Amino acid sequence: MPFARLLRDVRFLRCALILILLVSPAIPTFAQQEKKVLFIGIDGTRFDSIEKAETPNLDRLMQDGIFSPGCLILGERYKKNDTVSGPGWSSILTGVWADKHGVQNNTFAGMNYGEYPHFFARLKEARPTARAVSLVTWKPIYERIVSAADVSLNYESKERGLVGYEKSDAEATEEAVRQLAAGNPDVLFLYIGQVDETGHAHGFHPAVPEYIAAIERADKLVGRAVAAMQARPTYANEDWLVIVTSDHGGKGKNHGGGHNDPDVLNSFLIVSGPSARRGTFAGQVYLVDAPVTALSHLGVKPKDGWRLDGRVVGLKQ
Repeated sequence: MPFARLLRDVRFLRCALILILLVSPAIPTFAQQEKKVLFIGIDGTRFDSIEKAETPNLDRLMQDGIFSPGCLILGERYKKNDTVSGPGWSSILTGVWADKHGVQNNTFAGMNYGEYPHFFARLKEARPTARAVSLVTWKPIYERIVSAADVSLNYESKERGLVGYEKSDAEATEEAVRQLAAGNPDVLFLYIGQVDETGHAHGFHPAVPEYIAAIERADKLVGRAVAAMQARPTYANEDWLVIVTSDHGGKGKNHGGGHNDPDVLNSFLIVSGPSARRGTFAGQVYLVDAPVTALSHLGVKPKDGWRLDGRVVGLKQ
């Protein structure tokens, strides 16, 4: 075969292969993958206790992403709100501090979610057809904070105490498994409450066996949700970002009034998945960064009028 003809044939085959790769739906490129978010909140969880506990699922997420052992629950500009769940989850879910969302304590007096709503509302403003799911075991999130959810369920048990939270957390997680299998959410938020309940009953500290056991149970629930995400038949065509954080730490059996106590002020933040960077955050990160990062991964560019305090952290792009 003449060399010139051979060269033409090689060039033709190369062009044909490139065309097949570009147009074939069976071979998705990274740019074609549908971006989705699994957002998990574990109330009242100290990172030093995660390190003490057996947490293979959280460990794997950290290995497959970037994390901070010292994510701050109060901002530099505003530090007046109490260090409790009302303002904590409000900041985590709105992306702004308490001087804007208005929640200073667990009474929710002064809440201003109309002006500074749950990040689901921001997602729907940019992408009206996006599907958002919220599954919680602390009723105030369901009653007060969540908005623009296609599915919003509260599993807080009427049976008070740790037994009630273990049951309700398990039920919420099983619903997360069902939603991930059949509901096709673009973003799913799962709240786990038993670690905080255990801290109040026995103490927030790595030396407290009950507290460590609660973290280990929560880790298993995280594993259930992540496994369901990865078992989706369309998973290979999707780019899932997993975000895990907590609203506060704790000291003794409490966490209120912890404005100057690192054991209370330090939460943690994990950003994991193919689109996440690897390692440990070099700079300071904050609770309000979590929803803004989720929105960015979902393709939402914040508007100036939203006045978000959080910033995008941990993503490769």
